[in-house]
Amino acid sequence: MKAYNIKNYGEPEKVLRLLDVEQPEPKDTEVQVKVCATTINDYDWCIATGKPFAYRLFFGLFRPKRKLRIPGMELAGIVQKVGKNATKFKAGDAVYGDISEFGFGSFAEFLCIDEKAIVLKPDGMSFEEAATIPHAAMLALQGLRDVGQIKEGQKILINGGGGGVGSFGIQLAKLYNANVTGVDTGEKLKAMETQGFDHVIDYKLHDFTKLGEQYDLILDCKTNRSLSKFLKVLKPKGKYVSIGGRSGNLLQLIYMKPLLRLFSQKRMHMVMLKANKDLEYINKLCEENKIGCVIDGPYSFEKIPQAIRRFGNGLHHGKIVVSVTQNNGSNQKQHDVAGSRNALRQ
Repeated sequence: MKAYNIKNYGEPEKVLRLLDVEQPEPKDTEVQVKVCATTINDYDWCIATGKPFAYRLFFGLFRPKRKLRIPGMELAGIVQKVGKNATKFKAGDAVYGDISEFGFGSFAEFLCIDEKAIVLKPDGMSFEEAATIPHAAMLALQGLRDVGQIKEGQKILINGGGGGVGSFGIQLAKLYNANVTGVDTGEKLKAMETQGFDHVIDYKLHDFTKLGEQYDLILDCKTNRSLSKFLKVLKPKGKYVSIGGRSGNLLQLIYMKPLLRLFSQKRMHMVMLKANKDLEYINKLCEENKIGCVIDGPYSFEKIPQAIRRFGNGLHHGKIVVSVTQNNGSNQKQHDVAGSRNALRQ
């Protein structure tokens, strides 16, 4: 089979090599999955480039750890084989999921993963659509609903609103009739307006922390500013929720959170992602056409290094999706709110 292999940190186009490797066999509680679609995530950029440097404490100081040599953490595909103690699936089942709690490896034609890492794919959803959901939609849902405790009619800001989490976040927030401001830049701003953001701010032109507006809830997909600036734009009982970002600011959040409780009713939180939690809820919303998957792509398997570069440069709107193998199921009805974007022509 073909799979991307990485042995050193560097530019994605230089360090990611597409190789012929041995096809893995499932262990006792694993299933072998033919990967039909995968996505690009922050972890893939970090594993390829070794940046931010602090991430090397987890990924490997001088080179990626062996278990990360084949990146990729989301997939949609078809079960081929099951281990002798695996009972959830059978050969032929269409599945999807965020596999990061059990390993990586979706930048390959086949992978073996613990059966707990995946769930059945809804019949009416394409493989490309399904691949967009597990990580981004769960971060948006858990950030807004579970941690942020979103309420009807609130004034909300999404920093990094043009990416995968933001594309789900705006749709979920609108289910609560929220007034939503999105922060991003470039061509994504027009697409964000089309998708339903009430206001968009180009961070290259305006610092939203200095515009005098205050918000009930901030979902921060970047965590790229001093957290003290966010406090200024929170309403007296407002909540700030980070889904990840720069390690220094995340550490600042950890230390600031308990201190804030001593002198303010404002609250700062960080999402500790529960992988694949509430996928059934998101599936139901998709089936009812209440939310949709905003796909950047899909790109061909051979374009993964360029797609990672596109992610790192922040050029994508929605979720960057890669079609790994051709399958009839991938031609089903799309629920793309803003339209598929094919900036990297196949």
